[in-house]
Amino acid sequence: MNYNLIIADDHKMFIDGLMSILKDAPEFTVTTTAKNGAQVVKYLDINGVDDLHLLITDLTMPEMDGIELNKIVKEKYPKLKTLVVSMHIDGSMIDKLIRNNVDGYVPKNAEKEELLEAIRTIVKGEKYFSNEIKRAYTDAMFEQKKQEEVSLTDREKEVLKLIAEENTTQEIADILFLSKHTIESYRKNLISKLQVKNLAGLTKHAIKMGLLDE
Repeated sequence: MNYNLIIADDHKMFIDGLMSILKDAPEFTVTTTAKNGAQVVKYLDINGVDDLHLLITDLTMPEMDGIELNKIVKEKYPKLKTLVVSMHIDGSMIDKLIRNNVDGYVPKNAEKEELLEAIRTIVKGEKYFSNEIKRAYTDAMFEQKKQEEVSLTDREKEVLKLIAEENTTQEIADILFLSKHTIESYRKNLISKLQVKNLAGLTKHAIKMGLLDE
């Protein structure tokens, strides 16, 4: 059986490298290449996916990145398999891709054999994730779980939000009608509860918890 692939990457060198790897696998034909996700979506909208089996995409590309591209492809053309090949090994990115049904993910520095194995596994209908990717994903999920377990009271959230908005201890005390001393102890408790070193760490947590979106 012959499989038709589409490749999206803004680095010509990577596309050329992939093409030369695929020369050793005659069952694969590259139907088209694109510089970004927008070009792929345009191509698919015009030509459909009936004769395509796999999209290989990078993550960071101009106009439309691989995360957005994978999401659109899986919503509009769920039959088309997707493989991400990227330098970025980031747990939250991997999580987003998995939530949007990506079929596989290998790092760009993967050996030629692994890349071919990933492609072959996916076109047969199975998923393929490199060990490195699985590890990063597991670590990220573990970290997320640990953070979710830290529960803050409404008052602590209020104080955290005001700290993140760069109010001084005195200003927070005035806003909440509490003593400066009370705010100080809230601040100390938050630092130890959230296991951060300083105010910047608290601000990061407030953003992560979505407190600043309100």
